[in-house]
Amino acid sequence: MVEMISIDKRLKAFEILGRFLLEIGSGNMCLAITDEIILNFCNKLNKLCSELKHYNGWYDEVNVRQMLFSLGESLKKEKLLKWVEKYDPSISELKDEKIIAIVMAGNIPAVGFHDFLSVLISGNKLLAKLSTDDDKLIPAIAELLISIEPEFKPNIKFTTDPLKSFDAVIATGSNNTSRYFDYYFSAYPHIIRKNRNGIAIISGNESDIELGGLASDIFNYYGLGCRNVSKVFIPENYDFIRLLEVLGKRKDVSENHKYFNNYEYNKAIFLVNGRKYFDTGNVLLVEDINIASPISVLNFEFYSNIGEAKKIIEMDADKIQCVITNNEAFPNRILFGKSQQPELWEYADGVDTVEFLLNI
Repeated sequence: MVEMISIDKRLKAFEILGRFLLEIGSGNMCLAITDEIILNFCNKLNKLCSELKHYNGWYDEVNVRQMLFSLGESLKKEKLLKWVEKYDPSISELKDEKIIAIVMAGNIPAVGFHDFLSVLISGNKLLAKLSTDDDKLIPAIAELLISIEPEFKPNIKFTTDPLKSFDAVIATGSNNTSRYFDYYFSAYPHIIRKNRNGIAIISGNESDIELGGLASDIFNYYGLGCRNVSKVFIPENYDFIRLLEVLGKRKDVSENHKYFNNYEYNKAIFLVNGRKYFDTGNVLLVEDINIASPISVLNFEFYSNIGEAKKIIEMDADKIQCVITNNEAFPNRILFGKSQQPELWEYADGVDTVEFLLNI
């Protein structure tokens, strides 16, 4: 049996990977790299950033590089050490490696990276079934990681075939596919994720910088991520003017034809149905109690006091990925502009993936 990669090697490899992802995310060419093999895979990933839009119209270069930069930030040494400290000593112990099957989503670039990282950092082997929407970026990142630490190579496998011969599974999909996953993987230890969305609570006293951050929480990755804000809770008698002005400045999203087609379609539906809405030219704001909203639509709901808003949010907790606000009444809140920059310990659906993997 091949000896498990030590935790120090695992951490060091991902720390180095993070440095390269920061460079590539910034649009740099990694010219300072002297190792030709590593340089080759850095250049390949760099080139891929501008090519992915030809395979997936949502994956334009700005969004892909933004994601890589965000991943690089999360992989800084101090953050990695803070993250794994919680799992000492079990994460450092030599043990039989388990094969973990990962069914990855493809709604935003490299959305499956945290599961990829969690499996490998916990000392296990990865068997990943990629989404056809994102079947190039994660493998390219994996190639770069292997060039940094070749011992990872036998621990990483991607497949297009039906999953078999594994010990546990993590699957991410829609509410419909999750029911299939629950049935298909019921005999295995598993984490099954469903649709969730981010929400925001505003008071009316937000600064322009905070509202600009909220715009990023709404528009980054065209609103397709589970951490994107799809609904805003707004105080009664709120003056929408400043919010609409700030949102309207994000003309960049409308330059994507897929996004703009959704915007025009939803606007036509509202017009036909006689539904009231605010229109900023790039997003439609409509009063709606639902958490999830269509692409290019932002739901809003009025609240009379923060206690009322908290009760509504608690009732829909299983549909909410994160809460963005500056209100201290929400202890696990995320500040405006930070929804798509989660720390390593901010787990999807609040389920500790590494704890799960260490206890299989």
